[in-house]
Amino acid sequence: MTGIDLMISEHDLIERMLKVMRQASLKLVNSGEINYDDFYAMADFVKVYADEHHHAKEEKILFNRMVEELGETGRVIITHGMLVEHDLGRLHMAELKNALQMHREGTREAVIDVVASAVGYANLLSRHIDKENKMVYTYAQRGLCAQTLAQVDEACEAFEKVQAQKGVQQHYSELVAALEDKYSQ
Repeated sequence: MTGIDLMISEHDLIERMLKVMRQASLKLVNSGEINYDDFYAMADFVKVYADEHHHAKEEKILFNRMVEELGETGRVIITHGMLVEHDLGRLHMAELKNALQMHREGTREAVIDVVASAVGYANLLSRHIDKENKMVYTYAQRGLCAQTLAQVDEACEAFEKVQAQKGVQQHYSELVAALEDKYSQ
């Protein structure tokens, strides 16, 4: 499996969590009750799996090579598109955690911010993933030289081995499955 194929497969797990976030938000809207543990688990998934695991490979392994090798178009796509959206996703998660804390402390209207942050993140990442899968990764595969793509593959493989030793992939795959069971409609 190439590094880019690996990133695409990781999008599948992330998209499954995005559906869970929407379903949990709908349940919150309908019931008015927040399951703090579940929302914090979703935020943890985003921080560790989506950001530190998946986005780290994009940002440290693939995107920097695209900026270096694909000229102005590559630089604009990455720096003014993908990286901006990664940062916006991080903002949504910071706002989600803040809203959860505010609600726990008694600010009842913070429930709106919990839903807005979770659904906002899910909507952002859904569109972001679509762009990466259909445009950015394809552009990289066509534009980067074979040697660079081989370096991306090797770096991704090494990164995955370290993460597997820590149990990252297994833990978050199991978390998504458990939350899917809980929130499936």
